[in-house]
Amino acid sequence: MRLRIAGLLAAAFMVLALSAPALAKCGKVSISEMNWDSAAVAAQVEAIILAKGYGCQVELVPGDTVPTVTSMTEKGEPDIAPEIWINSVKEVVDKAVKEGRLKIAGEILSDGGEEAWWVPEYVVKANPELTTLQAIKKRPDLFQDKEEPGKGRFYGCPSGWACQIINANLFKAYGLKEANFTLFDPGSGPGLAGAIAKAYERKQPIFTYYWAPTSVLGKYPMVKVGGMKHDPKTYKCITNKDCADPKPNMYPKSVVMTAVVGKFAEREPDAFKFVSSVSWPNSVVNKLLAWKDDQKADAKETAEHFIKNNEAVWTKWVSADVAAKVKAGM
Repeated sequence: MRLRIAGLLAAAFMVLALSAPALAKCGKVSISEMNWDSAAVAAQVEAIILAKGYGCQVELVPGDTVPTVTSMTEKGEPDIAPEIWINSVKEVVDKAVKEGRLKIAGEILSDGGEEAWWVPEYVVKANPELTTLQAIKKRPDLFQDKEEPGKGRFYGCPSGWACQIINANLFKAYGLKEANFTLFDPGSGPGLAGAIAKAYERKQPIFTYYWAPTSVLGKYPMVKVGGMKHDPKTYKCITNKDCADPKPNMYPKSVVMTAVVGKFAEREPDAFKFVSSVSWPNSVVNKLLAWKDDQKADAKETAEHFIKNNEAVWTKWVSADVAAKVKAGM
């Protein structure tokens, strides 16, 4: 009898031991809320799911790329940086990953950060051939520069932006001046966004640089200009204002990652697995940021809107059990 009781007790202890990890609750988790829209919304989305789905005690802390990565590598906090544009801090991150201080959880932007040249969707519908730069170069008349009659206008980047140098070199490399186009400085980021909005309101042609994810590309459907390829061998010159002989090129895909502190990944494996699964395309983020802008919403309100209206996207990141908890918590 004693042997039987002892056996039952041993079995009971074994069951408890095996189920302990499943019963373990998530502890404190800190997330960097970066100071640009897409990253701030991503931080709020992850905060909501971690709190409601995993029971984590979440703290959001203000951040920016360099200071956040520096703090994570040197101080071990915050635990998570949802949206790191890796090219700007690649050497620091690579070193920290090699030393085990950081882990790359995954690519939050599935198609990467995107910089390109664009024309409005309605222009391509009316002129189906205008999907390549080679075709656009033949139509300066369609993209008229009112300040220089007879010439076409390409909207580049504002003075002082790194992309101003790149666009100027690409403009030269592709012979747009010889094709009778001017390179126009919009003066500011809002100036460039306003030019696109104005063209759309009036259904006028515009040929412009822009980037994603942004609310502008969420509001105004644009077609990326083709016939331009990235060449890593000649791109370094393209980024140099003194590039004497720029060659045809294009912006590379910007890899945008989620980074976490190494100790966090060990301490909270379930939370780490979740943030490693978070990934969404620019098309989803663009529309989300457009809603944010139209509604004058903050990042938290935008995250709540996303979770309530995009279950097909975020439920793929979590188990059915966690998804149910998040839905119930909302």
